[in-house]
Amino acid sequence: MPNYRRVWCPGGTFFFTHALRVRHGNDLLTRHIDILRDSVRITRRRHPFEIHGWVVLSDHLHCVIELPAGECNFALRWRLIKLLFSRAVPADEWRSKILLRRRERGIWQRRYWEHRIRDQDDLNRHLDYLHNNPLKHGLVSRVRDWPYSTFHRMVASGIYPPDWAGSGQSDGLPCDD
Repeated sequence: MPNYRRVWCPGGTFFFTHALRVRHGNDLLTRHIDILRDSVRITRRRHPFEIHGWVVLSDHLHCVIELPAGECNFALRWRLIKLLFSRAVPADEWRSKILLRRRERGIWQRRYWEHRIRDQDDLNRHLDYLHNNPLKHGLVSRVRDWPYSTFHRMVASGIYPPDWAGSGQSDGLPCDD
């Protein structure tokens, strides 16, 4: 069995990719976007974190979050977000005997991608990557046309121009979704 190692960095900033267990043809995240938003909101109230960037696609999401000074437990935050979301959406997905025996929903992939942001350039590359993701997957022809993204907030703040479209490339980031 692989030995997954997480980087625990108090007050750190991290890039995450979380995917649904059944990826292709599954629109669960966008269909229930309000439930996902509520799950994040409730979790942030109990266990604060700052959102630097976020994009939700039909079957996966990417985000960059920063933990409060002295805190390093991002796993708890993700466990709560996924738990709240899973409890609130209808239980109509197929589940194996093992999942039923464990009383698990089987909505989310067990593992997720996490990367500690090292500096401003690293942060900028990951924000570009996540905001460009709907374009990369052919969901829109312009980044601004995807509604489930912090891109719009960043345009309003003057960080991105409204017509920013990215390069359509992942910029060499180790994120294979």
